[in-house]
Amino acid sequence: MTTITKIVVLACLCLIMGKAQAQDTIQTVNNQFRIERLQNQKENVSEEEKALLKIEVERINIQLENGEITKEQAEDLKLEKAKRRALNIENRISIIDNEIALLERNDDSYKLGHDNKSEFSIDFGSVTGVSIKTKNKLPKYDVRTKKSWLFGIGFNNTLIDGQSLDDSPYKIGGSGFVELGWIWSTRLLQNSNFVRVNYGLSLQWNKLSIKDNLYFVDHGDQTTLEEFPLHLKKSKFRTTSLVVPLHFEFGPSKFTRYEDRIRYNTRNQFKIGIGGFAGLNLSTQQKLKYKMDGDKQKDKLKNDYNTPNVVYGLSGYIGVGDFSVYAKYNLNELFKDQLIGQHNVSLGFRWDF
Repeated sequence: MTTITKIVVLACLCLIMGKAQAQDTIQTVNNQFRIERLQNQKENVSEEEKALLKIEVERINIQLENGEITKEQAEDLKLEKAKRRALNIENRISIIDNEIALLERNDDSYKLGHDNKSEFSIDFGSVTGVSIKTKNKLPKYDVRTKKSWLFGIGFNNTLIDGQSLDDSPYKIGGSGFVELGWIWSTRLLQNSNFVRVNYGLSLQWNKLSIKDNLYFVDHGDQTTLEEFPLHLKKSKFRTTSLVVPLHFEFGPSKFTRYEDRIRYNTRNQFKIGIGGFAGLNLSTQQKLKYKMDGDKQKDKLKNDYNTPNVVYGLSGYIGVGDFSVYAKYNLNELFKDQLIGQHNVSLGFRWDF
């Protein structure tokens, strides 16, 4: 072996040995770091369990105040919960001690289980090394506010002053509305869910399909329907609004008491809602489809057409469970300051899911 070869081999061996020693050092540091984290967790176990016990005692006090249990039953429940939390502290500290013993006995390649069949789990996949995750998070004793999606769809038209709906210039079949929003429902009574207030935020699209080859023309302060110079295949008018719906909802609920919580369920229960909405008109658009010199034309005309900036009205629904028959009526006129007023009216269905 030449001198150069010996030098190269020796240098490689030094690099390998140095890397191995560095890895051993890193493993030792990592294990030590993980052990220190576990030692810190032992100090937090008692505080965590006491905090959870405090929540349980508060729930028992609420049951006592509502007359759901007697004073003697409340004391027995508090004693039972305290004994359980004391055992939890003892068991959790024992588990952490076992984890520390495993780390002290093995190198960094040893993997601890993520599920220790207890109220917490130890995760070594995180960037920081060790994290304690509470698994048995206590459910809220009484949920007074629930949230859901709102979806509505149906027919749309207008009520014109001095004119019946049969004489409307808008097609009943081609005119419609769509509503999509997010709703909160809050129980108003302490021990009953018969009365709720529903409120939220939603987008409303109201569309009118115009008959008899007519379209809207903006004449400054007046918006009128006029004959289009060519044959119209489609003539549609749409407003888009962002509104805050508010309804008082009435109806029975199914009450269920569990060991650690109570719940009111309106599934398959009759309900009726009365209220209204108010918001802002975001956009107004007219869409025209026709042919000019044999070529198809599609015009999308965006203008305010004297539509009001603020929209508001009355609405209500009646149904069972998530499904309802839905009606709404705009108190604001479709076009402001017109010689003949007209108000948007809608009838359809809604789902709160």
